[in-house]
Amino acid sequence: MVPWTLSGINKVSRFGYKWISEKRLEKYNWPELEKKLKSSSSTELLLDILQKTILHPLCMKYPPSVKYRRCFIAELIKKHESIATEPLDELYDVLGDILNKEESTNCYKSYLLATGDSVTLLETVAIISQGTTGLVTWDAALYLAEWAIENSAIFSNRTILELGSGTGLTGIAICKTCHPKAYVFSDCHHCVLGQLKENIHLNGFVLESETVNHAKQQSQSQRAELTDLQGPKITVAELDWDSVTKEQLSKLQADVVIAADVVYDPEITLSLISVLQQFSTSRTAGKPPEIYIAFTVRNPDTYRLFQTELGKVGLGWQVVPTHTKNLFLSDLQSNITLLKLLV
Repeated sequence: MVPWTLSGINKVSRFGYKWISEKRLEKYNWPELEKKLKSSSSTELLLDILQKTILHPLCMKYPPSVKYRRCFIAELIKKHESIATEPLDELYDVLGDILNKEESTNCYKSYLLATGDSVTLLETVAIISQGTTGLVTWDAALYLAEWAIENSAIFSNRTILELGSGTGLTGIAICKTCHPKAYVFSDCHHCVLGQLKENIHLNGFVLESETVNHAKQQSQSQRAELTDLQGPKITVAELDWDSVTKEQLSKLQADVVIAADVVYDPEITLSLISVLQQFSTSRTAGKPPEIYIAFTVRNPDTYRLFQTELGKVGLGWQVVPTHTKNLFLSDLQSNITLLKLLV
């Protein structure tokens, strides 16, 4: 079992460490590490940590931010020096290599799935970039992905529409683990849509439009093989909540509609309500889609507004129980809620 994890290498370890964003580096279980270093071979343990984090093949191919790697290795060196042992050259070699790297506005974050597969995303380092917050992954997306994986029957062999897909973490995780028939990612910001497509490709998927164009050039047997390998039909749709029509939504034929971290601003919340209302009269196989909305409650007033507006348009809701397995590291202190809408 992997004993340590670094920005992206995201798996529970025997020390209880998981991937943590840069601002949460202090939440690593450093005291437990110090205890282990004092009671075991520190050299062997630290080399193992290096191989499972900074020198992990996934981190080498898709590196986390320079700042995070620098802070992480500096903290390892500090803990190693605290036990008054001989310097470990490998730690300083890694630090030297990182110090020679130039910081970028983009970085990768990778998340290991229970299947052994992974989700790798290209994100911006800044929370707000190019006028949007959609170029980073938020805790509610991690939470929704965990819940979906634990409740995969809801998504299996069904058409899923995700509103406000952002970097694509939730949808890519569902496509890799829940076996949907089709998945529609959606957003409205052109930069987010471009990065979303890049992340879909980065994880080995091909968009349905690309599959169709490629299949025209293939033989019948090659087309069948391509379909088997491709998995769910994946599309990316530009959906502006202020202008999307009921007809456009109906054409997507969604069995399940999901969204993560879209309830955070009163104005955007009202636009979201208007979209959700249209699903109440939209029918796939004679019934409206199931709708699940996950979000961090940052402002109780915004949450109450969301509930009130749902009631005004005749949409009920119920809180979905928390899943049991914490696969990714969302902020455990965040007040994340998952609602199932009663359409």
